[in-house]
Amino acid sequence: MAIELQKESASRIVEVRLSGQLTRQDYEEFIPRIERMINEHGKLDLLVLMQDFHGWDFGGLWEDTRFAFKHYGSIERMALVGETKWQQGMSYFCKPFTRAEVRYFDLAQVNQAREWLHGELAAAA
Repeated sequence: MAIELQKESASRIVEVRLSGQLTRQDYEEFIPRIERMINEHGKLDLLVLMQDFHGWDFGGLWEDTRFAFKHYGSIERMALVGETKWQQGMSYFCKPFTRAEVRYFDLAQVNQAREWLHGELAAAA
């Protein structure tokens, strides 16, 4: 699966690892799992780790957009961690689709992204 989820115990932080190209089938597995977490914990904070990530096919993009509209207010903070310029641009592109505070971190800054989600890093670029 091109989407992997791991929830931190005793927190509302969920690590989402993206790789390859996301498809509708990836979302058919991802959405029920993340929705269970939202139902259990209320709003979530996401660390979205994009490593060797190549975007979406049409079906994957459609499912991602539907998820974003359905859960517009379900994410409090989202740290996007990536390795390319277009991934950095996603931090600006996704803002209209969520109420979450969104910040981008380079792959080498993954620990800073985790600190920000835990509230230990006051400000990050």
